[in-house]
Amino acid sequence: MSTSIEVPARPRASESAARRGLVFLTVTALTWGTTGTAADLVYRVSDLGPIAVSFWRHLGGLALLLAVTAFLPDGARRRPARPLRNRSVLLVGIGISMAVFQTAYFASVDVTGVAVATIVTLGSCPIVTAVGGRLFLGERIGRGGALAIAGALTGLAILVGGNAEGVVEPLGVALGLLSAAGYAGFALLGRLTGRDGNGEDPFTLTMWSFGIGAAVLLPLAWFEGLVPHGDGMWRVVALMGYLAVFTTALAYPFYFAGAARVRAATASVMMLIEPVTAAMLAVFLLGEAMTAATLAGTLILLGSIACLAAAESRPA
Repeated sequence: MSTSIEVPARPRASESAARRGLVFLTVTALTWGTTGTAADLVYRVSDLGPIAVSFWRHLGGLALLLAVTAFLPDGARRRPARPLRNRSVLLVGIGISMAVFQTAYFASVDVTGVAVATIVTLGSCPIVTAVGGRLFLGERIGRGGALAIAGALTGLAILVGGNAEGVVEPLGVALGLLSAAGYAGFALLGRLTGRDGNGEDPFTLTMWSFGIGAAVLLPLAWFEGLVPHGDGMWRVVALMGYLAVFTTALAYPFYFAGAARVRAATASVMMLIEPVTAAMLAVFLLGEAMTAATLAGTLILLGSIACLAAAESRPA
């Protein structure tokens, strides 16, 4: 009798943790889906450029994440045993990759709009990461991964070539792909730090990336224009505060908490909520056009990510 009572309790606990993980990931994806819209609103009410927006998000996010660490219990974060020299090189690379990821995305939003920039960037991130993992880490792609890559390229081709001139800016698409490459660098270097089991935990890794990214972006943001001018100063401060607090300091811990409770493939599919949210906000709030070609390219890109996640979920 005691065995029959104890055994079902474990699946229920596991299912409860998974449900909490799905809630955390849903909140994260919805929040991150507003990032491009907030940046676009900053451009509309101020003279700040994408580098300055990225810098202030890095700096604000770092300050708030550091504040969060005061509430973490002792031992909650791993302390790596990697030699300092190798660790420093990896952390600098991760910080630069994060700076490229966010700055190129904000620049893409400025050039081609929120919907296209977000769809291209987030639709390409898993694909570029998979290719980078194969080239630099020797990770297997497999048939499902190859089909996902082919589907993503098809979706991008339809998105760019299927629209009339001026609907999708090629420079904005290129910046979105550069942003995806920055994300891939961040993700692959993050994997590399933990390959021997003594790498940084994700929370600490994020803090380092934001700190180094802010330092890298500071001179460029200073040259571009670090302080906004005009009558909409309070709106800029409110929007930048939103980016720092909700899309960074709160969203990243929620993401890590959710990702720890579900499979990686499940987390990847849940993150598809982000580009869908961004596209809906762009169309209904910012008045951006959603053409048939853009919709078709978007569906193929997102479908490719789902196929890649399904392939990753299969046992080797």
